[in-house]
Amino acid sequence: MRKALAAVALLAAAGCSVTGAAGGEGKTKIVIGYQSKTINTVTAGTLLRSLGYLEKRLGGKYSVEWQDYDTGAPITAKMVAGKIDIGSMGDYPLLINASRTQGIPAARTELVSITGYNLRGGLNMVVVPPGSAAKTLADLKGAKISASLGSAGHGTLVQALEKAGVTGVEVVNHQPAVGASQLESGGVQAYAQFVAWPGLLVFQHKGRLVYDGSALDVPTFHGVVVRQAYAKEHPEVVDAFLKAQIDATRYLHEHPLEAAESVAGTTGLPAEVVYLYNGPGGISTFDVTLKPQLKAAHEHDVPFLKRIGTDFAGVDVSSFVNDAYLRKAYGPAYDKDLASTANPARITGTDPVCGGQVTDPGTASELWAAGAATTRPAATPTCLLRQIAKAGTAVRAAYVPDTTTGTRWFADGSVWLRDPAAPERSRFLPFTTQDGADAYRKAHPGTEPVSYEAALKAAGRGGDA
Repeated sequence: MRKALAAVALLAAAGCSVTGAAGGEGKTKIVIGYQSKTINTVTAGTLLRSLGYLEKRLGGKYSVEWQDYDTGAPITAKMVAGKIDIGSMGDYPLLINASRTQGIPAARTELVSITGYNLRGGLNMVVVPPGSAAKTLADLKGAKISASLGSAGHGTLVQALEKAGVTGVEVVNHQPAVGASQLESGGVQAYAQFVAWPGLLVFQHKGRLVYDGSALDVPTFHGVVVRQAYAKEHPEVVDAFLKAQIDATRYLHEHPLEAAESVAGTTGLPAEVVYLYNGPGGISTFDVTLKPQLKAAHEHDVPFLKRIGTDFAGVDVSSFVNDAYLRKAYGPAYDKDLASTANPARITGTDPVCGGQVTDPGTASELWAAGAATTRPAATPTCLLRQIAKAGTAVRAAYVPDTTTGTRWFADGSVWLRDPAAPERSRFLPFTTQDGADAYRKAHPGTEPVSYEAALKAAGRGGDA
């Protein structure tokens, strides 16, 4: 890999590039690298492409070539070679991208926008087979864990293992789809990946969450990089791209179900999984602004990345981040929105069972019933259980926030506790992991474990809940 990167670096340094050349019918070609299944990047990739917003803003002078990859590594390799102009990827791959390109004037990149983020780290998770005896990361000592080396999921795994003091783990380098197959076949005992793979495996009942990245409490995100030389030569293209990304973000917020169905149709992912991350109150907060918390997370991640890869030379994060293009494209509201970390897409409406308006994002839940054109809000997870019990129809998906971290998760994939002393509509408490539920129970000894099925039955009885 190092020899290959050195070769393409020489090409880039010599100014060899196929981008910016004439496309079809005399148009100037723009090449964009994206990851269709990494649904935290849809506003700069899958959804943006399907909506056609970039092409509309560019008009007839340019032709856009979209190149789809499973991870950020091949996008970086092609940016080093000058064969991709704009790319989107996760936080760790972004740092690798910067490290690989900063010494090559023709390839040097800048981080110009964010696609989506989670301030606690919930976009990256570790799952185990449903029948695994492992309940915590500590139970994985000596295990083989699949991860894509240098990815955001791998970075979270390394930090989480260090924080938990777990050693003796063998990390096996796999592409996400290969690792998922290895987990199912027993080739590995756990699987550490980025959005949307953990949610997909749990939804398919092929995995169980053993570690929620939110427990690390370190922001994780995906962003957009542009070759600096290309941006200086074609600032109008960068401006059009960022404005189109802002348009796609607005569409995602205003039409969440339609956006989920669109991304699902393009990627083959279940819409229920896409909506888990990209819907209102989802694990991903879609906001293009380059927030200082995310820049600080990059600074925090650099030493960990140095331990992951022997050829990572480090990054000057301040020189890598450039918000000048975004400020111009965004307009006067940029500083106000930069300062806000509230999710612009919230679950709202009237709870049809418990009554009243749904206003608290820390407890707001959501039901997607089979055959329904819209979802239904619930004020609390207990109210959601009541809805499911009373619905009398099949459920496509039901979403609840983790009681401690707020991570949105599938109700039937959550670990539940019952608090007999709590108000009736707040009696059942969901958690993404057994570890999280155990920690809460230790601090609240009056709570007791309850299965999802038992919680659903009890909530349906109302007063006996």
